[in-house]
Amino acid sequence: MDKFISFLKDSNRYKHLIGGLFVGLLALTPWTAIYAAAVAASCLELKDKLRGCYWDWGDWLTTIAGGGTAAILWLFL
Repeated sequence: MDKFISFLKDSNRYKHLIGGLFVGLLALTPWTAIYAAAVAASCLELKDKLRGCYWDWGDWLTTIAGGGTAAILWLFL
């Protein structure tokens, strides 16, 4: 559990998780939730890349996980 919490604290990944969840919830369907989260994650990482940082796959996957969580919520609602 400590490894998971430290993973989320690293590079503010909890913000990526929450952001992906919000984007997915605003998408209104499960499939668009995943798609919108993927677009948002890619835009965030492109912004980082253009500012001289590296592409962080952990951040990208965490944002997608938030969108996937929203998609699961949309499947059950």
